[in-house]
Amino acid sequence: MTAPWNTEANIEPYLRRARAAGIAKTVVLAAFNSDYAKANADVARIVARHPGRLIGFAFVHAVRDAGHIFSMVKRAVRQWNFRGIKVHGHEAMPTREVCETARAFRLPILFDAASRPEIVDMIAPQYPDVNFIVAHLGSYTDDWRAHQQVAYQVARYPNVYADTSAVRRFDYIVEAIKRAGPRKILFGSDGPWIHPGVELHKIRLLGLPKDKEALVLGGNAMRLMSQARVGEAAARVTNRADQYGSSEPEHFDDSTREAIAHGTSTQPHNNDQYPL
Repeated sequence: MTAPWNTEANIEPYLRRARAAGIAKTVVLAAFNSDYAKANADVARIVARHPGRLIGFAFVHAVRDAGHIFSMVKRAVRQWNFRGIKVHGHEAMPTREVCETARAFRLPILFDAASRPEIVDMIAPQYPDVNFIVAHLGSYTDDWRAHQQVAYQVARYPNVYADTSAVRRFDYIVEAIKRAGPRKILFGSDGPWIHPGVELHKIRLLGLPKDKEALVLGGNAMRLMSQARVGEAAARVTNRADQYGSSEPEHFDDSTREAIAHGTSTQPHNNDQYPL
């Protein structure tokens, strides 16, 4: 308990602000925690208090929770209908265990790259059937290099998306939209620390056609989450290889880095014109 983001995140002020801004649904997840199994259960209770209003994501620590990530996520999607996984790079970067679990349950991974977008170049080609949402367009701390690289990545990789939360350098949101199109960008608020109405106004200022704006403001997120295996569908999913029983997570090795460095996977830039 050293800062607001790892002490308490009261949902009620955020919900009042979101309601006033016209935001109907919100994805919620735990604040930083030393026990994500417990923290995810706490989030589930909050979601249950606001049926139809909140959607839960399961937060995992890719290293500390190694060997338990599949079971943690299965509980979250089976019992609580959570629809995504959150991994924060300040704690640990995604491992194969995290990606394989997302693949098994068809969940998007919301990934805070902590200003290290090169990690996306390592994991996205390895798991083309897993969707990655890069939080803060790659950097919460205004790293323009990270924003720029993620703007390229969302255009290059079909399975890489980015959210706009806390991105203060507006022109990089514009660049990402121009390069990849509105189907690859998701509105994010990063509440309760930032006012959701302020974040929403940034999307309005893009001046997108209403149907394209609707994709950014929820359509893309709902499309990614609609693929999730939840409830009874999740109950039938098994950890087939059961290969993550040790406490040592499997990271992406040097051969993977070399292969990606010479890769040619591309996605054409979107040529739609918007008044940005």
